[in-house]
Amino acid sequence: MKYSIQLDEERSAKAYGRELHCSPKACENIARAIKGMSVKEAKKYLEDVINFRRPIPYKTHNTERAHKKGIGPGAYPVKACKLILDIIKNAENNAEYKGLDPENMYIAHISTYRGRIIKSYMPRAFGRATAWHERTTNVEIIIAEREEEEG
Repeated sequence: MKYSIQLDEERSAKAYGRELHCSPKACENIARAIKGMSVKEAKKYLEDVINFRRPIPYKTHNTERAHKKGIGPGAYPVKACKLILDIIKNAENNAEYKGLDPENMYIAHISTYRGRIIKSYMPRAFGRATAWHERTTNVEIIIAEREEEEG
C-alpha cells in the first residue's frame, strides 16, 4: 500500500480505510478539522461531533449549509466521524504494536479522496429506473510521535 507521504517508520504508525460507505465531502472537512491534533484530542473531538456537542466547520462545499455559533457553516457528519474514529483507533493499535506510546502521538497526516462508485438503480413508475449510486471514500492516516523540546 502506497501512502501519500513517507515519515520515519520507527516513530510513526499508519492506518488506511478503503471504500468507506460515507460522503467524500464530509470526510474532507473532518480531515481538515483534526489534522495536527493529538490522537487523544482528535478522538474526543469526534466523539463530541457524534453526540452533537461540537460541529465540524465546513470550508469546502458549504453552499446552503447552516451556520453554527463561532465557526460559520458547519454540520454533524455522524456516519463519517464514526468511520474515521475507527481508523484512528486502528492507527493507535498499530502504534502500540510497534512499541510506541499512543499518548504522545499526533495526527501527522490525514488524506481523504473518492473511492469507487457502487452503481445501483431504483425502480420508478412506468417501467423506468433512476440511478442510485453509492459513493465511497478512501482515508489514510499517519500518526507520529511528538518531538521532545529541549529547554
